[in-house]
Amino acid sequence: MPSVQYGPHTIHYRIQEAAHLKAHYLSVDQAEGVVLKGRPLPAAQADTLVLRKARWVLEKLQQVRALPSDDIVTGSRISYLGRSYYTEVRFLSGLPTPQVEFNHSRFLVTLCPNSGEVQPAIQAAIQEFYRRKAQEKIPPRVRKWAAQTGLSYQELKFRRMAKRWGSCTSTNTILLNPDVIRLPFTLIDYVIVHELCHTKVKDHSKSFWAELANHLPNWRELDRAVMDFQ
Repeated sequence: MPSVQYGPHTIHYRIQEAAHLKAHYLSVDQAEGVVLKGRPLPAAQADTLVLRKARWVLEKLQQVRALPSDDIVTGSRISYLGRSYYTEVRFLSGLPTPQVEFNHSRFLVTLCPNSGEVQPAIQAAIQEFYRRKAQEKIPPRVRKWAAQTGLSYQELKFRRMAKRWGSCTSTNTILLNPDVIRLPFTLIDYVIVHELCHTKVKDHSKSFWAELANHLPNWRELDRAVMDFQ
């Protein structure tokens, strides 16, 4: 990882190439640290760009390191479809309910400064975003996999679950945690097929894993990835 020296401080940074950008940008957040984004450039020029903003970078690093890890503030990261995105939090007087917008590169969370408990309001808005996107994007994939595997289900519902991505009831209703929308599509599909297989085999016996292997031969790798996803 490249670094520059600013007085007694060493600033480590990462380069994220983005050929479409006309200029270079620095970002600082809790998860990614210092990132220089833009077109490829020589190492000496990258160091110079970081040094020009060194005072600002050090101030931002101090701020984000002091943040509670669970709080959502400007500079936090929100996971969506397998990636982690920069988040900006804004306050707008008179806004009736918190809003979450996603423009494919960052999240914008807007809420009224008089919303009461700010963090619970932000968390609730993000959960509503996950629910809305899950209801939009996942049902077509469930129908596709049901047709492809020949495994039928009664209905699909979304329900918050503390420690599970999904479940299948005795009547073959598939329940999916809206948080599943945080996963990449490859792992969303694994959760879907996993629960579809439970319409045929209710437990995790050898018969179940054999059924799953019929449809996803690499199920072991996918299962580990789902379990490890944070």
